[in-house]
Amino acid sequence: MSSAKTALKAAKAALDAHKYQDAIDQANAALAADPKSYTANVFLGLAHEKQGQLEASETAYRSAVKLKDKDPLAWQGLVSLYEKQAGKRLDEYHDAVVSLAEIFMEKDDRARCQSVLDKYVGDAKKYGSRTQLKHSLEVYLPNGPLYDYLEGRIPQPAHTYAKIADIVEADEKQRINTEIGQRRTRLGARIDQVTAEVKREVLEGSQLEELYGAIVDWTHDDEVRRQYEEKLLQRAYDTLITLHTPKKAAKREHVTKLAQGLVILKHPFQLAWKIKLEWNDIEKLDDLDAGLLREYISIFPDEGLSKVLRGYLESDISPFPKIEASTRDKAEKDEDSGPMSAADRLILMSEGIEECPSSILAHRLLGQYYLSLEEHESAASTARQGLSCTSVESKISGLSLQHSRDAISIVLAMALVQFQAPRHHPEAMDIFEDILRRKATETSALIGIGLILEEQENYTEAVDYFCRALERSSEPRIKAEAAWCKALNGDTESSLHELEVCLAEMEGSDTRTKSLRSQTLYRIGMCMWNQDASTATRRDRTGAYARFLASLQADFNFAPAYTSLGIYYADYGKDKKRARKCFQKAFELSSSEVEAAERLAKSFAKSGEWDLVEVVSQRVIESGKVKTAPGSKKKGISWPFAALGVVQLNTQEYGKSITSFQSALRTAPSDYYCWVGLGESYHNSGRYIAATKAFEQAQKLEVSFENDSNKDIWFSKYMLANVRRELGEYDAAIAGYREVLKLRPAEFGVSIALLQSLVEGARHYVELGFYGRAADGAREAIWLAREISAIQNDAFSLWKAVGDACTVFTYVQAYTPSLPVQALQLLLETGVDHGVYDLLTDIDGVGKNAAQTFRQGTDDVGVSLVFSVKAAILAQKRAIHACANEVHARAVAWYNLGWTEHRAHISGIEEMQTSSNKRPFKHLKASVQAFKRAIELEAGNAEFWNSLGIATTDLNPKVSQHSFVRSLYLNDKNARTWTNLGTLYLIQEDLQLANEAFTRAQSCDPDYAQAWLGQGLLAGILADQNEARNLFTHAFDIADSSSTMIKRHYAMSTFDHVISCPSSSSINNLQPLFALHQLHSQVLSDLEFEHLSSLFAERISDFADAVSILDLVASNLETKYETSESPVTLVRFAQAKADLARVRLAEKSFRISAEASETALGLSEDESLDEKAREKVRLSAYMTAGLANYYQGMMDQAISMFRSALEETEGDPDIVCLLAQVLWAKGGDEERNVAREQLFDCVENHNGHITAIMLLGAVAVLDGDRDTIEAVKDDLQGLRTRDDLNEQQQSKVVQLLTAIASLYSQEDSNSSGMGEATKSVMLAPSKPHGWSQLASLSEEAFPAEMAVLAATKAAPPRGTLEAKDLAEAHAGTRRLDDAQRAIMVAPWTTHGWEGLV
Repeated sequence: MSSAKTALKAAKAALDAHKYQDAIDQANAALAADPKSYTANVFLGLAHEKQGQLEASETAYRSAVKLKDKDPLAWQGLVSLYEKQAGKRLDEYHDAVVSLAEIFMEKDDRARCQSVLDKYVGDAKKYGSRTQLKHSLEVYLPNGPLYDYLEGRIPQPAHTYAKIADIVEADEKQRINTEIGQRRTRLGARIDQVTAEVKREVLEGSQLEELYGAIVDWTHDDEVRRQYEEKLLQRAYDTLITLHTPKKAAKREHVTKLAQGLVILKHPFQLAWKIKLEWNDIEKLDDLDAGLLREYISIFPDEGLSKVLRGYLESDISPFPKIEASTRDKAEKDEDSGPMSAADRLILMSEGIEECPSSILAHRLLGQYYLSLEEHESAASTARQGLSCTSVESKISGLSLQHSRDAISIVLAMALVQFQAPRHHPEAMDIFEDILRRKATETSALIGIGLILEEQENYTEAVDYFCRALERSSEPRIKAEAAWCKALNGDTESSLHELEVCLAEMEGSDTRTKSLRSQTLYRIGMCMWNQDASTATRRDRTGAYARFLASLQADFNFAPAYTSLGIYYADYGKDKKRARKCFQKAFELSSSEVEAAERLAKSFAKSGEWDLVEVVSQRVIESGKVKTAPGSKKKGISWPFAALGVVQLNTQEYGKSITSFQSALRTAPSDYYCWVGLGESYHNSGRYIAATKAFEQAQKLEVSFENDSNKDIWFSKYMLANVRRELGEYDAAIAGYREVLKLRPAEFGVSIALLQSLVEGARHYVELGFYGRAADGAREAIWLAREISAIQNDAFSLWKAVGDACTVFTYVQAYTPSLPVQALQLLLETGVDHGVYDLLTDIDGVGKNAAQTFRQGTDDVGVSLVFSVKAAILAQKRAIHACANEVHARAVAWYNLGWTEHRAHISGIEEMQTSSNKRPFKHLKASVQAFKRAIELEAGNAEFWNSLGIATTDLNPKVSQHSFVRSLYLNDKNARTWTNLGTLYLIQEDLQLANEAFTRAQSCDPDYAQAWLGQGLLAGILADQNEARNLFTHAFDIADSSSTMIKRHYAMSTFDHVISCPSSSSINNLQPLFALHQLHSQVLSDLEFEHLSSLFAERISDFADAVSILDLVASNLETKYETSESPVTLVRFAQAKADLARVRLAEKSFRISAEASETALGLSEDESLDEKAREKVRLSAYMTAGLANYYQGMMDQAISMFRSALEETEGDPDIVCLLAQVLWAKGGDEERNVAREQLFDCVENHNGHITAIMLLGAVAVLDGDRDTIEAVKDDLQGLRTRDDLNEQQQSKVVQLLTAIASLYSQEDSNSSGMGEATKSVMLAPSKPHGWSQLASLSEEAFPAEMAVLAATKAAPPRGTLEAKDLAEAHAGTRRLDDAQRAIMVAPWTTHGWEGLV
């Protein structure tokens, strides 16, 4: 023990000497001697502290505290140690300070106790976090162990609680923001949901409510108390919002209690008053505390709810007594010295509702007020907003608020009963029924259902509901409604008495009573009006009339009374002016006055005031009266939709008019005029199929009033004919117009429509290629125009149609002899000064004299064509005169004249009237002038510029280009203009620009044939003949039948291809031949293409047609040569004769063929003619003459001709073969030897010539020359593998080889023949000739069936097999059905017929 004391003394001395390491050693020595030495631990802790060894120091102090926890020395050491660490150990610091302070308290040392606490709190504030500062401040709180001892020396609890509350507020705010920021980034998180969850978590565990409550309890400052009472209520309310519904009840009670306290104190905190007023779920407004409402108004005079409350309390519908002026505050008196007007009251309440959009009470009061003012739309809107507010508040508070919800729902339903009735009746009925399920005797709901049933004309049930309402209320209004329902149900006598009784009970001067009296007086008048419908009774001014006037005296704004007065004045008072004023007043007051609106609309329609008709109809539609509610017995109203549709039809708003008429037809599906209006709307909008169906439906309804003379049933027929015309069904349209004219023969517009349909139908037939029908239609149109001109001869449409009808004959020139010249002459000379025809006469030479020179009866096609063209020009000039006062029509008339002049130019009538070789341009120049006049009148028309460009293409290319460019500037999507521009570039040899223009035209309209024609011409210039032919073919396929240019180029390119490809099928010649036949009907004297047509006819074996064409061509060329003596014409004449001779040969008219050949040879003797053409003509003539003589048995002459042909061609192998055949046929040995020599020479000189080899093989077989046969056989074997042989040649090769094998083989002849046939099949299994040969040698059915299959695939269009070969393949099966097929394919051959035997 002594050693411990010695060590302690030494340690104390070392500490005093600041020798801290020695002190540590001595303290350790003391502890070694006495481990429970308190002082040694204290000295050791102090020494370590001085050395900066804080952890060792703390350990030593803690050891000392464990030995003596009530001794302050060690605790002071710990406090000093923690204090030096600058807030790093504040939590341990807190515990040490509290322990030391408690020791000082036990020793009654207040000063040191307070000093320790204040020093600690200061360090926490200086170094610690908000949480640590809050923890430090808790030592001052009343619930701490030191508060009672230090009370008065430490801060007031309210102050401390306030600081802690501020810290907690900041911490919670930071936590909420941090958590929201972290959670919102999670997958699928929504910001509103995340915010609610975070706030719920934070607020449920918050201490703020306790802190606020403590502040309220401990503070002595009333202002601070009220401030924290507000915060407490707000905090509790915020917490209530975040809680789930099951937890809301307890919190709601707490919030309500807090709010009640503030309201009792009349503290101006808005939330408290809101909770008190909004959560007060009262059934009736009478249950409200008027004093509380007025207190709210006085405390919050500028709040929105206060404005609504003030307006309501001062209104007539308020159940609370008014405040006398003497009791008002002076401030209120200064602000409002008198009672508020109704307008000011409504403005005040409207401003208030905007300022408190979430107030349930405000919406409920304003909805009731709107309902009293009969502002049903505003009442419904306000009630809907109120229900939304109720749902929100119910969700917040957890209260059902059912009474408030029901009250607002009743306001909504009552408003919907009247607003746009009956549109919203189903919704109102659902609301009333829902309320009655909870409150079976709710008077308002019973009345509402009664009103709905009354509107639905279900009067019996309506009376029942009104009687149920009367059981709880004896209001005169309900009695009057019940009586009125009885009147509407037919019981006018008893209902009249009941209404008069009700009227006596309606006393009062307020607005609602006056309005009710007015309504009752009107209903009494209507009962009297309907009780006796005689004219005298209704005219009596002391009866119903007097009640209507009394109704208006009671309420000048009661609309139905004005309607009834209007009916009285219109039908019985004979005062249309007053009636119209009454109807206007009624409709101004209420758009639901349908009767007044209908009479007004009819009046406005009669006077042509369509804008007013539209306004009236639209208002009626918007009123909701036109459509009935589902299940209602009342019929809908269709006339507003029909009237609106007519207005929209007149203003060309066809889409809207379609909708309007459809709406009308949903209500009245048997309305004839609505169907007609709908059809006309569809027609004008281009929906012709739908228009057809609408007019057909209208015609079905005509049966119901067919005998009614007031119905204009013809109009639907007329419009249906118009639709047929637009659809291109001209025959049906013409029949329709004729039917209309039977009903209304003097209808000029229908006659013009028929005339236009005839003309358009004629042009349509031209496009389809029915030229005879086109001529018939044009001729009929001219006769009809003659009839129309007798009625009215100054119509632009009439003369335009006449001009177009005459122009049709220029497209079908072969039918011009049928032109009714006499009718045209009478038509053009009737009712006009001939000076009208002198327009442009100085240029085109067609004037009044031209009209007087027409004659009937000529069969000359050229003369008739001239007549038709001149008549067309005169008719278009007459059209210009007919529209002299209309700028647009005059521009169109000049445009039409321009095209007619241009048509005259390209029709060639100028060449017919002159003998000069120079082509005249007078009609073309007149066309240019006409187009210029059109452009002067309407410069923005792209078609006019395009036409000018076409007309000036030959006259002035620069002007033409400018015109096309200008047209494209106005409309760059016009394929015709691009094609015309490309044609101009093509004429000017600018191929690149031409190609670009044609390509642009094809992109604008891929189906425009002329663009493809232009590309074909361009390809032909670039020597790409295959591409040109393909383009011409495509153009021909997509073009109509009016274009002659396309037919010409298509026929020429096809013939060139046929010439260059002899193996092509004859079916390829059909389409060009049809095209040339159409061309023959369209164009006069086109001898070149007539000649070409004969060549196509010859190739398809139509020899009769070819002969007739060639006879005509030869005759015309002979006439032309006699006139011109042109060498070119002579060559063409000779060629025609040579071709005629060849066709006659094919026709087996051998003598005529020989004569024609000799004529051709005679015409072509002149060596000055074109050498190449002369050579072809003479060769053809020699060959034809040789064959003709051969078939006549004149062998010598035939041989002579063939020898001459050989001389002309210098040994052509084909001619050698023909000559050999003729020599062999003559039968002499010498001739046959010559034939053999010729064939050997031909084979030698022309190696591989098919015909020569085959003839030589046949001769060798006939002669039995085996050596020659073997040589020829090798050549034939080589031929059978060549690709350039057609089906017929291959078949002949196989037949010859089979014959050789059968005749000269050492084996069985049949087997040898089958071997050759089998070899042919192996070499070409897809060809029919091998299979056919094999079938002829075999008894099996399979080769014959394969022959049919192969022949079918080789037939056109997939191959070039001839019809006779296909028939032979079918006949080879030896079946009856195939024999019939063979006859069908080629009835002129014997194969099929033999199979039938």
